[in-house]
Amino acid sequence: MTLTWHWPWIGLAGLVLALALVAAIVAASRFRHPRDPSAAQVFSLDKDLRGEEATRLFHLWRNMGRLAVAGMALCLLLSLALVARPSQVDEDSEHANSRDIVLCLDVSGSTLPYDREVIETYLRMVSSFKGERIGMTIFNSTARTVFPLTDDYHLVSNQLKTADRILKGVQTQQDIDKMKDRDYQAISDWLEGTQNRKDATSLIGDGVVSCAAMLPGFAYGTANSQRPNRSVSIVLATDNVVSGTPSYSLEQALELTSKARIGVDGLYSGPKQSQADQEAKEMKSLIEQHGGVFMTQADGPSIGELVSNIEQRKDAQIKEGNQAAMVDAPGWWVLVLVAALALWIPLTWRLRR
Repeated sequence: MTLTWHWPWIGLAGLVLALALVAAIVAASRFRHPRDPSAAQVFSLDKDLRGEEATRLFHLWRNMGRLAVAGMALCLLLSLALVARPSQVDEDSEHANSRDIVLCLDVSGSTLPYDREVIETYLRMVSSFKGERIGMTIFNSTARTVFPLTDDYHLVSNQLKTADRILKGVQTQQDIDKMKDRDYQAISDWLEGTQNRKDATSLIGDGVVSCAAMLPGFAYGTANSQRPNRSVSIVLATDNVVSGTPSYSLEQALELTSKARIGVDGLYSGPKQSQADQEAKEMKSLIEQHGGVFMTQADGPSIGELVSNIEQRKDAQIKEGNQAAMVDAPGWWVLVLVAALALWIPLTWRLRR
């Protein structure tokens, strides 16, 4: 990168001032004592130091003095250069992604044994993203936010890995029978806030609406929903088995999200033998009718299809461009100044001796 000077006029002004000062000192030393031919001969140190050793030491002292003056002049020039602020243009590309994605997970009793596989699918999805904001909500009869929209992928990964570890003990009845009290308490704590309505579980439509409420611009009604400035998506994982009376059916919830321009993709989280049941078929039909992608756990290797669909759903374009900024570049100048001072200081100390 090309070196420039941020304040060159300060360095030039300092240099002119220093040269003027040196010229004044030289002029004063020449004209302060004009030489008079008729005056008596003045005592000379050169004449007095006629001995070989004394002459050698005197010449050494004089040469060291000249080196000290040169070193001081070099330090002065380097200091003036630093005052002028050596700078360079730093160019970099800026990449800003404008997508919000909410992971929406059904944690009812029928899906809990399969939610660990869904969490692993979420982890694979997160590893494919760059720049998106991601949030997560779990729901049963009511919903709880696990983490809000964030682009801190370290936090996201830690939260998903924690959920993966907690859910490890509920995949089979045998796992549940062997569960220790502290593991049962960890699951209970993680699920807290998702079962606040009596005689109702797995209210899918309500869960979708709760997940949509995390996204900017969404309101519980189409009249107040605003067109989002960012591309927004929900990745819904459920078996679509409802028990109770929800405020919103899945169809009604998808109508709301569709009018709010929120894309919803579906992951079926239930037993493989139930994938041909009416609930799974209805979920697949509703998701695809509203432009989403429907997947089952058997489609795990094709997770790229889901990621690709999310990436293609862009109401807001990715913002990308080059950014240039003038930054200070004093590195080598400071290094040379420090080296010059490191030589000049012991030299002047030796002259004093």
